[in-house]
Amino acid sequence: MEPRPRFDDLPLANGTVLRLSERTHVMGILNVTPDSFSDGGRFFDAEAALKQGIALAENGADIIDIGGESTRPGAEPVDPGEEFSRVVPVIEGLRERIETPISIDTTKADVAAAALDAGADIVNDVSAGRFDTEMVGLVASRAVPVVLMHMLGEPRTMQEVPAYEDVVEDVAAFLASRAATAMEAGVARNKIIVDPGFGFGKTREHNLELLRNLRRFTELGYPVLAGTSRKSFIGATLDLPVGERLEGTAATVALAVAAGASIVRVHDVGPMRRVASMVEAVLRATSSGAERER
Repeated sequence: MEPRPRFDDLPLANGTVLRLSERTHVMGILNVTPDSFSDGGRFFDAEAALKQGIALAENGADIIDIGGESTRPGAEPVDPGEEFSRVVPVIEGLRERIETPISIDTTKADVAAAALDAGADIVNDVSAGRFDTEMVGLVASRAVPVVLMHMLGEPRTMQEVPAYEDVVEDVAAFLASRAATAMEAGVARNKIIVDPGFGFGKTREHNLELLRNLRRFTELGYPVLAGTSRKSFIGATLDLPVGERLEGTAATVALAVAAGASIVRVHDVGPMRRVASMVEAVLRATSSGAERER
């Protein structure tokens, strides 16, 4: 088994350093929405969201990813003011209670700016800066890390007829291009994370192919985020509803860690932290054995 690719550590503006050189980090999902595909409505209330955010941190989340707009297939856009009112109080409340780094899951520069002002540390943009041309400039000016994700089209239409010449190479080329655009706008290379966008304009077969070839994305030279948790391709493969995809998610997380993902984005933080730790123990043992043989 190949050792996992190593990337530089990721410094945050508040002085925290994410030790990506040492292990895969777990990003816990906190959707402050009424309509997300998995937990829509459960944490729409601010108090419920705060409790969940604290629970994610206690269960071992390295990052808490807060989103106020659903990006499930067919989702309608949310007004920036509404998105702002959903996420900012939760970020402020969590910042008062926990030290865990927070990322803001948004495609809108104004929302991202408000979230950073409220205490967020990372911007997670599923459009890779395509939906709001001010986003990469904001990230550059604030010197914060940014996740650039591949999506085919937009949430309302992305699953209608997803098609690629070669899904792995097409997605890799897109991510390389968006990273280059971000750097041209002033974003430091060591602040960029790429995400192949599982479930965002991909068929079941596309998603399986991306996961099987995830190491290809580490070859771009940026840390890779893999967000497979509870996704529909797991349900389609195992014929299971969204609430019964824990084992399928665990399998995808294990494969992502083995392939070199620096961050896995998940709903079930505790179990997936244990999955990642077990895979990493195997990889370290394999690497140590190889060193002894030399």
